[in-house]
Amino acid sequence: MYILFAMKNILSVLLVIPMMILSSCSDDSTKIEPAVERTEITEFSFLQSSNPKMNWDQFADIENEIISGRLPLEADIENMVASFKHKGSEVLINNKVQISGQTANDFTEVQNYRVTTSDGKSGQYEVDIAYFTGLPIIYLETSNGEEIDSKEDYFTGSIAMKGGRNFSDLTSTEMKIRGRGNSTWGIHPKKPFQLKFDDKTEMLGMPQDKKWIFLAEFSDKTLIRNKIAFEMGYLSQLDYTPQSVFTEVVINGTYNGTYNITQKVEESDNRVQLGDTGYLLEIDQLERLDADDVYFRTDAFLINIKEPDTEYNSNEYIYVSELVNEFEDVLMGSQFTDPNQGYAKYIDIDSFIDWYLINEITKNQDSRNFSSIFLNVIPGEKIKMGPLWDFDLAFGNVYYSDCQYPTGFWVKDHAWFDRLFEDAAFVEKVKSRFLYFRDNQNFILEKIDFYATQLRWSQYENDQKWDLFGRYVWPNPVFFDTHQAEVDHLKNWYIERMNWLDTAYKEL
Repeated sequence: MYILFAMKNILSVLLVIPMMILSSCSDDSTKIEPAVERTEITEFSFLQSSNPKMNWDQFADIENEIISGRLPLEADIENMVASFKHKGSEVLINNKVQISGQTANDFTEVQNYRVTTSDGKSGQYEVDIAYFTGLPIIYLETSNGEEIDSKEDYFTGSIAMKGGRNFSDLTSTEMKIRGRGNSTWGIHPKKPFQLKFDDKTEMLGMPQDKKWIFLAEFSDKTLIRNKIAFEMGYLSQLDYTPQSVFTEVVINGTYNGTYNITQKVEESDNRVQLGDTGYLLEIDQLERLDADDVYFRTDAFLINIKEPDTEYNSNEYIYVSELVNEFEDVLMGSQFTDPNQGYAKYIDIDSFIDWYLINEITKNQDSRNFSSIFLNVIPGEKIKMGPLWDFDLAFGNVYYSDCQYPTGFWVKDHAWFDRLFEDAAFVEKVKSRFLYFRDNQNFILEKIDFYATQLRWSQYENDQKWDLFGRYVWPNPVFFDTHQAEVDHLKNWYIERMNWLDTAYKEL
């Protein structure tokens, strides 16, 4: 009996020990739980291995639900394969499953990636990828890859454009191109151009025409002085101010920097509207004229007849030269303030005042008496000032004159305006009109910031090409290490200029 009881106890112990061992092992081991699906994308990139046109890998930034980055110039943005990591079950664009490192998409526009889980949850990411700098890209090809090294002779070739998100593409189109400019052509390595189509062609959303100007903006490290002066023109009562758009330009396969593509100052239905009989004139210098230019002189200025094509002593020539000289003679005469027989008989005063104020506010170096001083007239109508042109040496961007400084009058000393300021009625109109531009000062400052932001990547690539920042470039009076510092200097100069003029006009 005792033996039987002992054996039962032994068997019980033997059964308990394995159970204890199993229990002990279970408590000490790591529990394996199923993975929890979530809706995050944790990495996003474009790898060279999946995009053979690229020279290196590009990684995007992820902040909240926005994925942002940019692609190099050589990338095929319309056919890019993204690589990504996520926590969900699958990733979709427009309900199409995306495979990391395999699925190609067009990133010209923003793409929306949706991460889903097996239990029905989802999260969405806005993927915003800029192509190169985000600006339109113009591709110029000259015949046989010729260098564009002449202002006199056109080079044949073709132009194509990727318009990006804001503009239409331009398929390869025949064109002619030559150099342009004076100091900007002779001094700087980045050259400005004039391009001409055989037929009128729309460019970058601007009305179609044959001739287009490529401003290099080399002296202006902000790249925006011309653009801001044009913005003032759009606020003005001037009949016409050129439109312009920033682009990147590639010439014969090589990146050549950021350009400001503008309408040419010329007679056209979409530009300076002169009808069949009007004149476009420019106060200029003899050494700047082409051999076939036709000009006349007044006591104060040499005036080049830009439109129409005419010959010396022709009826057209005699009419306009006599008209402008008669105006100047009356302006300098003893009865110049007479409302019927004085200068008011000859000129559109509103256009003279707006042109003057914009050039005075910007303290434009060339606008006192040198060049790019445009005026226009249709027979039977009054002489008008404008259009605006050539402001890369404005806003203090010149070392060799008082235009460096935001204080002091400059264009007021233009021979015609110097005389006009002797008329109290004209002065009062100037003072009143200045208040309009003063009221729009913050608008102009906002435009400066807007274009600086638009150029945030472009200015970097342009500097990588031309090494501009931190060194002297003719005719900079000061220079800074960054684009933002250049922009800040421009803004501070403009603010000080407006403050000085506000006080100065009140004291007239």
